[in-house]
Amino acid sequence: MTTYAIGDLQGCHAEFMALLERLTFDPDQDRLWLVGDLVNRGPDSLACLREVMALDKAVQVVLGNHDLHLLAVARGSATLKRKDTLETILQAPDREILLDWLQSRPLLLAEEGRVMTHAGLLPHWSLPQAIELAREVEQRLASDASGAFLEQMYGNEPAHWRDDLDGIERLRFIVNAFTRMRFIDAQGHLDFTAKEGLESAPPGFAPWFTFPRRDDPLIIFGHWAALGGRTVGSQVRAEALDTGCVWGGSLTALNLATGERMNESRHPR
Repeated sequence: MTTYAIGDLQGCHAEFMALLERLTFDPDQDRLWLVGDLVNRGPDSLACLREVMALDKAVQVVLGNHDLHLLAVARGSATLKRKDTLETILQAPDREILLDWLQSRPLLLAEEGRVMTHAGLLPHWSLPQAIELAREVEQRLASDASGAFLEQMYGNEPAHWRDDLDGIERLRFIVNAFTRMRFIDAQGHLDFTAKEGLESAPPGFAPWFTFPRRDDPLIIFGHWAALGGRTVGSQVRAEALDTGCVWGGSLTALNLATGERMNESRHPR
């Protein structure tokens, strides 16, 4: 059995299927870890969502910011943005089945010394603490209060973690740390203004993976296509897997046993 971690699909269904073929992926024997953002901006979000859900026990997925955006549009009060490509899901006859499945995905997966989240792991949180905080959001998404949560989920504040945060502010920070984080400062403040490469860091801020941790899990993440799959200056073991397939780059798979990477370039449309 081989386990592969794959970067942000974002509706790139053709590339996803081509990559699985190159990997000779067998769902009866092999396993997939997907770093979230299954949908949006790409051409075939509905096909991606159906394909991944059909893999059933062969796949494990964490929620990304675009996945949560879909849920917020469908079940909260958010509206579609100009570049969104979510209409086919919202209009699909099986939309509620797909949305129920997506909403039941975790924010964090930890197994055998590896941890996967969409955006990374805040260095100020221990792994046990991060697991517990992720569960707080997952429990809210599974509750009758999920709609109210999705309506209040958006926002950049608070930008700094405190153990005494409560209510929606606590849940919002947890979501932002797991699904939107890029640059932080030494105190753990999140910056949401810079979204490009390392050179775009605001004064006093640096990539989250350049701050050391007290523990040493292998951190698997996506979200940050501008990194090009590289974590320059990293002080932790981190694997960046978003290589910008939806932006004309490639879709990357990582063999978790060997560390070997395989890419599938964007198909011309």
